[in-house]
Amino acid sequence: MEEKQIGSVDHFFGNIGVSMIRLTDALKAGDKIHIKGNTSDFVQDVSSMQIDRVPAQEAKAGDLISIKVDQKVRKDDAVYKV
Repeated sequence: MEEKQIGSVDHFFGNIGVSMIRLTDALKAGDKIHIKGNTSDFVQDVSSMQIDRVPAQEAKAGDLISIKVDQKVRKDDAVYKV
């Protein structure tokens, strides 16, 4: 399946396993994403997301979202929609 880059990791909160992602394209809850970097490479479903600490079902380009991630990610890791 073709992947399209939709953003990059802006910050990671290791103590709670949450990543802040700066979007360059739209993303919806339920979409599948692939996070890839120097040491990160995994696929997961977006079960929920928040924009400014408010739950959201979808986000657009330019939004800074937070999502719970399955593994540790690092700043500037690429985020793809699968």
